Amino acid sequence: MTKLWDAFSGAATSLSGPLPDPSTDAGWSAEHPKRVGFFTDTSVCIGCKACEVACKEWNLVPDDGTDASDLYRLTGMSYDNTGDLGASTWRHVAFIEDVRPHGTATTGHLPTGLPALGGAPPRDAATAPPDGGTVDLLALLPDSGAHGQQTPDDERDVRWLMSSDVCKHCTHAGCLDVCPTGALFRTEYGTVVVQDDICNGCGYCVPSCPYGVIDVRESDGGAHKCTLCYDRLGEGLEPACAKACPTNSIQFGDLDELQAAADARLAELHGRGVDEARLYGRDPDDGVGGDGAFFLLLDEPEVYGLPPDPIVTTRDLPEMWRNAALTAVGLGAAVVAAFFTGGRR
Repeated sequence: MTKLWDAFSGAATSLSGPLPDPSTDAGWSAEHPKRVGFFTDTSVCIGCKACEVACKEWNLVPDDGTDASDLYRLTGMSYDNTGDLGASTWRHVAFIEDVRPHGTATTGHLPTGLPALGGAPPRDAATAPPDGGTVDLLALLPDSGAHGQQTPDDERDVRWLMSSDVCKHCTHAGCLDVCPTGALFRTEYGTVVVQDDICNGCGYCVPSCPYGVIDVRESDGGAHKCTLCYDRLGEGLEPACAKACPTNSIQFGDLDELQAAADARLAELHGRGVDEARLYGRDPDDGVGGDGAFFLLLDEPEVYGLPPDPIVTTRDLPEMWRNAALTAVGLGAAVVAAFFTGGRR
């Protein structure tokens, strides 16, 4: 109970105001590295799942969505065989088939624009020219305004939306607030990591995550999620998923640089008439204080299976404790008053 009370007290402190540097708040010295994170530009994701494979191989994450007897099992949700993030799925590529009446579908893939922070500009590997240049698919679209792919058998437009989801490494992390053993901790890079040898598998972190990211693995009883390749960061390497991404849809770097790059990319898309493009997890004033892993989406967050207004689940704990204390004081006063009143009678 003492540990839980300390965690709740920490939640009250962290939610008292803006927290631009969660590592300093967690006790790291002022000389700690800059906060790092992911910017995932879904407009150039091709659904290759290279990020999923690289994540599993580097972090030795058990396979899921397949077994020896049915190697290519699908979930029935398009070409998705993993379904969602979980203890054995730290990167999840969503395949979303958006079917709309002909002429109403919006833009799918936009493989142009924003240079990656440390490499080539984003590109769609499926349509990239042999010389490695970038193809502007918007220029190839028909003038009808239907940016989806019309099916030959009826008057519908089908648009593919692909996105590689991951732990958000929230500024205000509910999982971190409620962990009773200290297994979850804030690193010097501003990320949130689970220490496997300390986790007792209580599962308190699971319902505390507003994104449904962290989960307990049945095989070992411990909670697991993305670490943003904490071991690689210490050696000056980028996370495995970003390293493997062929289109630079997953970009890694200092969070402030990623945010500036994302703002520029969004402005570019809006300038090209892609008004539905938006950033998700970029706002430091949202319910989790902004995410360390944020996204450029081409539709509403709900279409991608993301909560539209995520709120850290420990946000109301300070007020709840205050109300509980006031209630206890009130009940105590009532008991004392009743005692003395009854004695006089």
